[in-house]
Amino acid sequence: MSVLRVVVTGASSGIGEATVRAFRAAGWEVVGVARREERLRALAEETGASVFVADLTQQADVDALRDHLERTGPVHALVNNAGGAKGLDSVEDSDLDDWAWMFEVNVLALKRVTSALLPLLRRGVAGRGVADIVNVTSIAGHVAYVGGGGYNAAKFAAHALTEVLRLELNGEPLRVIEVAPGMVKTEEFALVRFGGDRERADAVYDDVPDPLVADDIAAVIVDAVLKPRHVDLDLIVVKPVAQAAPYRVAKGALEVRTGNDH
Repeated sequence: MSVLRVVVTGASSGIGEATVRAFRAAGWEVVGVARREERLRALAEETGASVFVADLTQQADVDALRDHLERTGPVHALVNNAGGAKGLDSVEDSDLDDWAWMFEVNVLALKRVTSALLPLLRRGVAGRGVADIVNVTSIAGHVAYVGGGGYNAAKFAAHALTEVLRLELNGEPLRVIEVAPGMVKTEEFALVRFGGDRERADAVYDDVPDPLVADDIAAVIVDAVLKPRHVDLDLIVVKPVAQAAPYRVAKGALEVRTGNDH
């Protein structure tokens, strides 16, 4: 079998960047896709991955990505990781522009890339008997919480898109995998959500014992793709032990409770 190739979006930071490293460590060729060229070039130098600069909210950029991939070889897996959150205000008070941005990056970009690359993934089946689409969503796409507003709405939509896609592709050797992370401490997610307010972003993780990190999610993604070709991990929810739900996170050391402490 020739070397396998995966496309990873949102590759310039966080989970996407970690996923590029994890697939390279597993021996795959990787095409990392993101807007920030300087960060992509640094990642390419470090890992040997290929990179492609694109804004996935622009159809012309997605078309250019598709054309580049067609020229450079088969595609065996796609990791739709690009996304993000803005704001933690109520539905009543939140900014409509923030909602529009969240739908663009979490839903419409996901649809654009999937539509563009599905023909390439179908051709990639010949190389390994199966091809994979991994959509990185969030527990926010499964459980609503106060302040979730637009992010809940966008991630619920991404979850629904993933479920429908799996139904539509039934009968083809294409696996549709959803990875829904809980609290993951990355360098930028909370910072973007709070408009660059570093103190507020850092406070999200204060006194939380061992929140997940990007490498944890990357390992789950690679493991799902490397499963035997007849095994499809439809939905993988990944949370730190300290998190029972988006709105219930333990603070301080985790300790066994006894008797009336329950």
